[in-house]
Amino acid sequence: MRMYSVSRMSSLLLHHPVALSKPPPSLHLPVSSTNPRSPWKIRFASRAYAATHSPSFGEIHVIVGPMFAGKTTALIQRVQLETDQGRRAAMIKSDKDTRYGLDSIVSHDGFKMPCWALPDLSSFPAKLDVIGIDEAQFFGDLYDFCRNAADHDGKTVVVAGLDGDYLRRRFGSVLDLIPIADSVTKLTARCGLCEQRACFTLRKTNDTEKELIGGADVYMPVCRQHYVKGQIVVEAARIVLESQKIKL
Repeated sequence: MRMYSVSRMSSLLLHHPVALSKPPPSLHLPVSSTNPRSPWKIRFASRAYAATHSPSFGEIHVIVGPMFAGKTTALIQRVQLETDQGRRAAMIKSDKDTRYGLDSIVSHDGFKMPCWALPDLSSFPAKLDVIGIDEAQFFGDLYDFCRNAADHDGKTVVVAGLDGDYLRRRFGSVLDLIPIADSVTKLTARCGLCEQRACFTLRKTNDTEKELIGGADVYMPVCRQHYVKGQIVVEAARIVLESQKIKL
């Protein structure tokens, strides 16, 4: 038995190539050659393989932010873009929101689109390609609906809603979508007191219920500084009003 050094072995392999065995017959992966003269230089045709072996999957896109941040405008623009590309789309909002009627979604800056006003998402009957959901924090079945629509029905779902309430605590199940979302967009507004970037929503009344639908008469976008100061003012006003009620 002859022994060769590593360099000698390399020289032998270069001048006396060993014939490669064919791949096992059980492997039937779709491939395309990058060089017809070099059949061993291959790349997987992943798109063709996915198209013939996998179901069509959808997407979930989440738009969050405080009030007056342009969430509804961004939602309308995204859904309109999908329809311009020939996809069938529909918009949904909660029937709790009656500020601009029940037949349309209207942004604070005047953008408008027809919609379905529903008590819950499971009652949505249409089978479309794209579904837009406005004021998503009001839907209790939001997570299950979006997951099933994207994972099993191949729908693109675009969700817009508040990520926090006036106390800066989670609002509904919008935040639950983040782990299963394809994209998350956090929008900001302009502070109503200093024009700086506003990430929070200040409630200007002394109402304490979590769901209080209103506009600029009830809410104001504020920066961190004015949120903290505003909460102090609102709390002081609440104490004064309660003391006045006791005296009466």
